[in-house]
Amino acid sequence: MPLITNDGQRIAALRGDSMYFAGIDIGSATTKVVIMNGSTDGKILTSILGPTGPEHRRLVNRVMEEALGHVDLSLDDLTYIVATGYGRISVPFADKQITEISCHARGIVSLFPTAKTVIDIGGQDCKGIKIAGGRVQNFVMNDKCAAGTGRFLEVTAEALGLTVEQIGPISLRARSSVKISSVCTVFAEQEIVSRLAEGVPVEDILAGVHDSIAARVYGMIERIVVEKDVVLTGGGAKNVGLRRAIEDKLGYPLLIPPEPSLTGAIGAALLGAELARKAAERGQPVGGKSRHLAEATFFT
Repeated sequence: MPLITNDGQRIAALRGDSMYFAGIDIGSATTKVVIMNGSTDGKILTSILGPTGPEHRRLVNRVMEEALGHVDLSLDDLTYIVATGYGRISVPFADKQITEISCHARGIVSLFPTAKTVIDIGGQDCKGIKIAGGRVQNFVMNDKCAAGTGRFLEVTAEALGLTVEQIGPISLRARSSVKISSVCTVFAEQEIVSRLAEGVPVEDILAGVHDSIAARVYGMIERIVVEKDVVLTGGGAKNVGLRRAIEDKLGYPLLIPPEPSLTGAIGAALLGAELARKAAERGQPVGGKSRHLAEATFFT
């Protein structure tokens, strides 16, 4: 059965012609775009990661334009577009907006079918997702405080005169872990500076910071009952020191996606493919409106 646009034009067949699906995940710190071939194997054709800021939220059309240019496609070539993340409402050309919890879970299940728990450490929040039968069973989120998030790591790096990329490897050289007791990011920064002034080695301070974050994250996800396999996603998954600290808390290894920041966008594209196919099976149009690469004008 062919897929039909809302104006009645045939754009692709479920079998035969190529179909393309896009997922856009606008997080607090990073914007991610994935374009996927949905006709056969669901192969990712291109992906983009970039910083999220006021202009990126307002001009997400430029990010999509760049992604389309990588694979020589136009917006009309995309069968379905799903937006997710905090900034999902700022994508006027998306066919649908879906919460990041659903999209992260769908993306994780596609990569790790055995996953039962997901820990997502983003720039401004941390999420725990419980998966059963490939679907979201429960979730918990910390989005009120920077503790346990990527922002906490940024503040730590700044206080020590390092980059975020440096702090993970340096922490692995620690001979001991210095306890960082402050829960608030502001007070924790002061505590880190005080420890430095006392002559505590930087690597020991960093080990303590990672242990502190791991303890907070573990305390949060305990509320949804942690079960193996556990997958770590988000920018925090790229920090080897934080990964090791969380693994020490769990007592077993974490699973890490090839690109930990893309799982939400991957899930969004896959959910778009499912929605398109269901519409086709019912003989309904795919997408509810005509699309064009426009700015989100409500930010002006």
